[in-house]
Amino acid sequence: VQLVESGGGLVQPGGSLRLSCAASGFTFSSYGMSWYRQAPGKEREWVGRISSAGGSTNYADSVKGRFTISRDNAKNTVYLQMNSLKPEDTAVYYCNALGVVRGTRDYGMNYWGKGTLVTVTN
Repeated sequence: VQLVESGGGLVQPGGSLRLSCAASGFTFSSYGMSWYRQAPGKEREWVGRISSAGGSTNYADSVKGRFTISRDNAKNTVYLQMNSLKPEDTAVYYCNALGVVRGTRDYGMNYWGKGTLVTVTN
């Protein structure tokens, strides 16, 4: 099982980045996917999630209206489009997979990627 995040980097305030999380080793379409982030010296916080089929998304208030999560189940990939970035968005961003289909062996399984660093600064 692997979750590999990519797309992080250095961006100026007001800029945009798109993160990707490529999944392998499990039935991607049976998992709700979430993004979390952890800023230096702070606890990991939830950013948002997308349902297994992609029809439903939810976001933390701190990113609502600026960030968009999408997924491509054919490519086993989930994305985080981040617009209007602020310095307080600086963090390591992690991808999380949670098995949500009852009655399958995936139900309740929980996987994490290793993260990708996003730095928002002048």
